[in-house]
Amino acid sequence: MEITVGQPAPAFSLYNSNKEIVSLADHRGKKILLLFFPFAFSSGCTAELCAVRDSMAQYESLDAQIFGISVDSLYCLARFKEDKQLEFPLLSDFNKEVSASYNALHESFSYAMRGVSKRSAFVIDPGGVIAYAEILDNPSLQPDFDRIKAILKSVSTPG
Repeated sequence: MEITVGQPAPAFSLYNSNKEIVSLADHRGKKILLLFFPFAFSSGCTAELCAVRDSMAQYESLDAQIFGISVDSLYCLARFKEDKQLEFPLLSDFNKEVSASYNALHESFSYAMRGVSKRSAFVIDPGGVIAYAEILDNPSLQPDFDRIKAILKSVSTPG
């Protein structure tokens, strides 16, 4: 299913690296940035998530809650988060259902791997609607973080 701006964000509940369930519904009323990434510890994913880590003050000033999502196990994500000192939750989509629901799943990846998350970025507004969607078929590319920040700035929060 294609994900388009203006549609409701697909609901999900996933375990984070602390072995806690995180549900999108629990964050209703907040601006959300979902970052799907192929693999913890790979060079492109490390560069992407560390760049986000290094810009956390900007995301916090935009009132954005960030979630990183990959098909890695929660144990791998816990180590990655600790090693890279990431300040935002990493969620394990080990069963690949959430990546598929966001149309962010490679059917075929390098080295004959199947079912790897596509590098993708989604901004979800406080009402649970997709405000920005970027799905990259080429894993060596990075999301347009300047555009993402502009979208986050333009999305208003209630109150």
